[in-house]
Amino acid sequence: MTQVFFNGNWIAPEMAQVSVFDRGFLFGDGVYEVIPAFNKQLFGAKAHLTRLARSLREIEIVDPMSAAQWLEVIERLVVQCPSDDVSIYIQVTRGTPPKRDHAYPNPPVAPTVLASANPITPVSEEIRRQGARAITVPDLRWSRCDIKSVNLLPNIMARQQAVAAGASEAILVREGIALEGAASNLFAVIDGELLTAPLGPHILGGVTRNRLVDMVRAQGQIPLLECPIPFDRLFDATEVFMTSSTRDLLPITRINDHAVGTGKLGSLWAQLNQAFQQLKTQRGSV
Repeated sequence: MTQVFFNGNWIAPEMAQVSVFDRGFLFGDGVYEVIPAFNKQLFGAKAHLTRLARSLREIEIVDPMSAAQWLEVIERLVVQCPSDDVSIYIQVTRGTPPKRDHAYPNPPVAPTVLASANPITPVSEEIRRQGARAITVPDLRWSRCDIKSVNLLPNIMARQQAVAAGASEAILVREGIALEGAASNLFAVIDGELLTAPLGPHILGGVTRNRLVDMVRAQGQIPLLECPIPFDRLFDATEVFMTSSTRDLLPITRINDHAVGTGKLGSLWAQLNQAFQQLKTQRGSV
């Protein structure tokens, strides 16, 4: 049976019990991280753990473990998961004080720590052949989207709107700018340039996004600009794709009721996706 790592112990999932006074349960006072492994090999784990440490610093929770300790935990989770492609979920909350209070516990209490593993659900063959549909929705999130907080209600509602519309993802729009997806980063080819939103408080700096940016710049086959993408220009794009740790480069061939470019998979996406799949197989990509 696959165990979970909970507050320093390896136990069965049903034995992991969180107090009703846990601040993650009461306030969403915590952060999380998702780390993939492909063919039992961790991919981007160090970058993910760096982002986890940053999120914890930003909300003033002391990281309960070192990077080496985290790696030991997630490597064990990968090994014991029955799937070759694995999604590791880590969550750290501010812990369980004796009573509910908005202010941080004083003195601090031990954080609640969870790490678990699940098989990665592959992208469907239909999407691989034809691309996916996305819808656009208003961005209702707070102003620190760069923190990977467990407060995900606006993201959940946006994704549910996409599901209800028969789409794969929702593109979040704030003040006329298309920022990112409910659980992904956004790339668009407009006027021969590849655009993606710049790092800042209104987007989450995705590990897959950052690797793709580095790869495109190293290849030098198309200019890449980290700049705002005006919502109306999104419909002039010849290609659009979304990136995330568990769906790689998701091609978007339709936005709302509009075809993207020719409405078929784009040539740049095909080239970048092939290169990215090769990158995933390289050793030393932890």
